[in-house]
Amino acid sequence: MFAAAAAGVIVSMALALIRALAGPTLWDRVLAVNTFGTKTVLLIAVLGFLAGRPEFLDLALVYALINFVATIGVLRFFEAEAVRVRSGASAGDAATREAGAGGDA
Repeated sequence: MFAAAAAGVIVSMALALIRALAGPTLWDRVLAVNTFGTKTVLLIAVLGFLAGRPEFLDLALVYALINFVATIGVLRFFEAEAVRVRSGASAGDAATREAGAGGDA
């Protein structure tokens, strides 16, 4: 029964990986990678149960926390990048403005 559950989780992980590679937008890819991480946590827990190793649950919890923090970090980075692009200020524009301001003085 749990072996079938592990096989189902692996299939859903493969589908999430395909979505991460072929996602049409950046947000689809981030969501697919987050789904892949969540399924990995579930797979670790199921494999720990099958192997009779309860300490695998500790590993699954740590991986879940890392997955959550990484997803929030990536989303904040992309949000800040989107705000910067919308405001029209890029790194090249800032360097050009600084060089131009220094030459006028």
